Amino acid sequence: MLSIENSVAVITGGGSGIGETIAKYWVQHQGKVVLGDVSQESLKRVEDAIQAMGGEVVTMTCDVTSEADCNALATLAMEKFGAINLVVPCAGIINDGLFVATDRETGKVSGKMTLAQFQKVVDINLTGVFLTIRECAEQMINGGCKGLICLISSTGSLGTAGQINYSSTKAAMSVIPKVITAEFFRKKLADKIRCVAVAPGYVGTEMVRGMNQKALDRIIENVPINRLIEPEEVASLIGELYRNEAVAGETYFLHGGLRLGSKG
Repeated sequence: MLSIENSVAVITGGGSGIGETIAKYWVQHQGKVVLGDVSQESLKRVEDAIQAMGGEVVTMTCDVTSEADCNALATLAMEKFGAINLVVPCAGIINDGLFVATDRETGKVSGKMTLAQFQKVVDINLTGVFLTIRECAEQMINGGCKGLICLISSTGSLGTAGQINYSSTKAAMSVIPKVITAEFFRKKLADKIRCVAVAPGYVGTEMVRGMNQKALDRIIENVPINRLIEPEEVASLIGELYRNEAVAGETYFLHGGLRLGSKG
């Protein structure tokens, strides 16, 4: 079993939501955190909060679609703390829209998801994850670090109407751990650096709780445990996956029993 104490977590999207919660969970268990986010203001707020908790933290404004930024974030972790033990790429966006929209009267196509709408989500949610974990994995291997790469998938990976861009990226998060585990197994690294994914359902972040209440109620009606998943519950699961060195190559759903209906 690994210990969080004195271990170093690199987290993108660390200025809010699940990323922020994981960072605070990590320092509560005596770990150290390196946070990247596109919002300097958000990073400063989280940095101040973690320092007030007595935690060790370093932050960097980071665009995960930039190869240079991702390299700099991984390098920063090694320079400041001498290790990377956990990588959690939480930076992500949604930009929902129908694959094709049809006119109610004519049945003809009246609109379609634009390439820009599709590509932006792929750039951040998929390419950004690839760059983040690739750069961190290089530093982990060269530095002889032991730990976990934990991707953030979603129940959306099962296929949600109106989210062909988002669902595609989250489905990718479900298969990447298998690929990385197989490659690391060949290189005799799989016992040192494991890779998994966590796939939450509807999480009670500030953004979700700020939704229209009727829409939120309809969401909760489909969740068997009759509530949203708490961000702290996601962080707790990631902590246990980090500690337990027997888990590798799989995706772990955390959705309160949610199942998508035929209409997504």
